Amino acid sequence: TIRPVRRSYYDPSSAPGKGVVWEWENDSGSWTPYDMDVGITIQRAYEKQHPWVDLSAIGFCYVIDFATMGQINRQTQRKRRVRRRLDMVYPLVSGTLPKSQSWPASPGVAAASAPPVPACACPQCLLVMSVKATVSTAGPGTATLQLRKASPAPPVTPKAPVPAPGTKAPDAVATVRGSLKPLAAQGGRQQAASTPALSSAGSTSSPSGTGSGKASRPGLGSLNRSHLQRLAIAQSRVLIASGVPTVPVKNLTGSSPVNPALAGITGILMSAAGLPVCLTRPPKLVLHPPPVSKSEIQSIPGISHTCRKTTKKQAKKGKTPEEVLKKYLQKVRHPPDEDCTICMERLSAPSGYKGPQPAVKPDVVGKLVKCGHIFHLHCLVAMYNNGNKDGSLQCPTCKTIYGVKTGTQPPGKMEYHIIPHALPGHSDCKTIRIIYNIPPGVQGPEHPNPGKSFTARGFPRHCYLPDSEKGRKVLKLLLVAWDRRLIFAIGTSSTTGESDTVIWNEIHHKTEFGSNLTGHGYPDINYLDNVLAELAAQGITEESLAQEKD
Repeated sequence: TIRPVRRSYYDPSSAPGKGVVWEWENDSGSWTPYDMDVGITIQRAYEKQHPWVDLSAIGFCYVIDFATMGQINRQTQRKRRVRRRLDMVYPLVSGTLPKSQSWPASPGVAAASAPPVPACACPQCLLVMSVKATVSTAGPGTATLQLRKASPAPPVTPKAPVPAPGTKAPDAVATVRGSLKPLAAQGGRQQAASTPALSSAGSTSSPSGTGSGKASRPGLGSLNRSHLQRLAIAQSRVLIASGVPTVPVKNLTGSSPVNPALAGITGILMSAAGLPVCLTRPPKLVLHPPPVSKSEIQSIPGISHTCRKTTKKQAKKGKTPEEVLKKYLQKVRHPPDEDCTICMERLSAPSGYKGPQPAVKPDVVGKLVKCGHIFHLHCLVAMYNNGNKDGSLQCPTCKTIYGVKTGTQPPGKMEYHIIPHALPGHSDCKTIRIIYNIPPGVQGPEHPNPGKSFTARGFPRHCYLPDSEKGRKVLKLLLVAWDRRLIFAIGTSSTTGESDTVIWNEIHHKTEFGSNLTGHGYPDINYLDNVLAELAAQGITEESLAQEKD
């Protein structure tokens, strides 16, 4: 697969122009840089000495607080550390700003009568453009593969000339053709002993010396795959000698892997000619286990059934927000001289909330009974009305949960069973496989944009746990989280930037089976403890299992 690439240019006064990089701390304690556009937005607000910046304008539900150097998730209120560091300054471009550079060109652009001039004169660009030029100018039905007998002494391969400033690059087809060696034809079979040359329509092929007959002239569109592979491998040998970097490619048949040194050029040539190529990256990324038959799948001891479904559970009716909150609050007659952390006004003064007014006085103050944090009752009611309104409350200061917290996960299905394979780092046990499946649909009243459709990318999603005592404990708690609609949510993807899509909801899962290249696999000795802590932050502990039984 070939995808377009491009170069981007930034103002010298922007973050990359100054070498400034903004990063956020991930769950493993390491630092991840923000995307370039996000980093530029954060740096611009930082330079203007704003106290914070809201990233929702560019599609992310985060607020960056410069006073505490923290990132706050607007949906979950989770906070992460951020940092600003200096890196290498991007190089300056002198003179007129170059036009946007990309390859391949848009398919809608008509091919010119002359071969296109590549962006540079390196051997790899010249080779790619030679194939594209031959196909586009002569047409797939007339372009020919020219076969010649091998010379007794192969000529020395000349390097592609680099054009001087202000001069036109050499003709792409002519340059590559001049650097290619002839092909040997032995025993009636065409073998890639040396390099065939591409020629445009109208050229003739006259083999010299004795042979089995005239060389064939198949159209490029009708060449079989082995012909083109031999063409690609033979031409790539010329480029390898000049030090062109290559990319590993997996052989189409799955057997006798292509030599890594030849694979990159093979892939480029075959893709340019319209043939499929599968690119790979070493070391191997193993997302799924080997195939498992139905007879090998086992149910999990101590857990009934192998599937759970969820539907849209509506909020409990009949109780007003004031009645719900009174269960968790004590009235404070003499408020302390400190700020309400919701409205940032003094507790001794009326609430500063300016939205729809709840049916309580703005100067009433209450204390949460478990954690002891104090707020305006007016502010707590407003916060409750802006949430899921499920009868639960989460302290905005310490995240203590009151009642049973539920989420806004869309309807879907969760399957779970044991497969007879071991995870890296857990060779002493089998594996629990979880399969989540959520279809796209329409957002409900509890979602960010009610009535608007939402997407569900990457489903079904396969996740893995070791079939150990702690692994089964995690699964039981994940089942509680699923029933409470806390595994997924609808929001903006931090990976793709897409809004109104199904996203993970702060409970991390392992989606790699036999590797850990992305950080979402095994071995990871801390994963089970980390996910138990994340479940506890959602109010799901061993006590929750007893509540579910009741």
